[in-house]
Amino acid sequence: MLDLEGIYKNESVEDVLLHFAPRTPYPSIDRMYVNYKFEIVADGHLLKTYLRLVREGKLLENEKPLPEKGPNWKEPKFVTEKKYGIA
Repeated sequence: MLDLEGIYKNESVEDVLLHFAPRTPYPSIDRMYVNYKFEIVADGHLLKTYLRLVREGKLLENEKPLPEKGPNWKEPKFVTEKKYGIA
C-alpha cells in the first residue's frame, strides 16, 4: 500500500509534483499538503514550485486538466528506489 503521508511529509515539493502532477489533479495534491504539511500551502511554496517546474520544462500545461511530463522531466529518486510502497 502506498504511504502517501510519508511521501508528502518527507520528500521535496518538487519531487512530489514531478511524480503526482501528471496523474493527480492539482487540487488533490494541495489537499494532501493541507492534511500532512500545511505550511507548504500556507506560504505559497506549492504553487511557486509548480509554476517553476512549468517554466523549466519539467511539466507542460495543455488543454487537459493534468499537465504532461516535459522534456526536462526526470523521475524522482524516491520512485526509482521504490520507497513508500511504490511498485
